[in-house]
Amino acid sequence: MESGLTPQHVLMPGQLLARGVARYLRELDFVSVEEFTPERGKRVDVMALGPKGEIWVIECKSSRADFQADAKWHGYLEWCDRFFWAVDETFPTDLLPGGTGLIIADAYQAEMLRMGPLDKLPGARRGVLTRKIARHAALRLQTVRDPHA
Repeated sequence: MESGLTPQHVLMPGQLLARGVARYLRELDFVSVEEFTPERGKRVDVMALGPKGEIWVIECKSSRADFQADAKWHGYLEWCDRFFWAVDETFPTDLLPGGTGLIIADAYQAEMLRMGPLDKLPGARRGVLTRKIARHAALRLQTVRDPHA
């Protein structure tokens, strides 16, 4: 490859959107993990934890076909206080369901066009999920620091 990157370092379009979203979330004082599994059978593109303990899910859709193939997003609503779609500026946003948040993103930045409605998580689920996010992030960091551990 011309850039010197190996194939495993090439990001897919949805992963590029997730990177831009994660950068934007940091500006809002949120930390995030990508490709997070809140429970078996569910994998969200970006799970974000805010400074007051709020939890957001952001699903990144790179094309109409990508969106239309996603029948699981309703199941993510029970795992967050707010739900958002992240798409690029060419995405036909009229396809996205009302009553959800909207973020326009690219690989480097993002902008929120519509805040997702608030539906507060129950306290017990928030606690479990916050601990799971912390462990997930710590394990990823440990793997980066010591890939052979």
